[in-house]
Amino acid sequence: MMAWIWLLSMPDASMADMAGTGMADMPMGGMPMAIQPLSPSYFLAAFAMWSIMMVAMMLPSAAPMILLHARIDRATSHYARLLHSLMVMGSYLLIWISFSAIAVGAQALLLHGGYLSAETLSLGGRVGAAGLLLVAALYELTPAKHRCLENCQSPLIFIHRYWRPGARGAFQIGMRHGLYCLGCCWALMLLLFVGGVMNLAWIAFFTCLVAAQKMAPPRWRLDRWTAAFLFVAALFVALR
Repeated sequence: MMAWIWLLSMPDASMADMAGTGMADMPMGGMPMAIQPLSPSYFLAAFAMWSIMMVAMMLPSAAPMILLHARIDRATSHYARLLHSLMVMGSYLLIWISFSAIAVGAQALLLHGGYLSAETLSLGGRVGAAGLLLVAALYELTPAKHRCLENCQSPLIFIHRYWRPGARGAFQIGMRHGLYCLGCCWALMLLLFVGGVMNLAWIAFFTCLVAAQKMAPPRWRLDRWTAAFLFVAALFVALR
């Protein structure tokens, strides 16, 4: 919730500065902005932005598993159950924060190479945008996507399959869930480079899409529908 409040409270110009692409003198959260995409200060600012964004986008769809784990945890004390819940959530988010570092590296290289718009943080060429949409569409149809999504769709089955007692078990199950979630959604997250990394409508759309894929009945096969949508989007971008 706090991550979404942060995103919604920031005007577009300030969010661009947080990503390191706006005016160097405009601060965000007390941090100075850098405009050199390969500088350490740029990386730190963009990493903070991506990390907050990943928390806002990925934590809602993991909430059912985290809450169910807390309900069935048989730890002897309230403190232990709280600690275990924090371990599950923390290790899950650790996966996505690690992904943020990779995304920032890609963003910096794309900016440095002139492939990414400094104003919108979106791919400037039709070929690159259409190609990324096509890659994401194809991945939606792979066995890897199906297996990872299958492990994200039923929290009860997932917990029954991978439950281990204690804080170590809580850490492991959160990290395992994060890895399956990453395997399910990494290509969708890279599509932020198509619509603009700090485009709030784009962020909200993919947050809802990820949640729908995880929470809808498996027989709906939303991954197939997503693939069809992305194929059409790739064709539209390529031909416009």
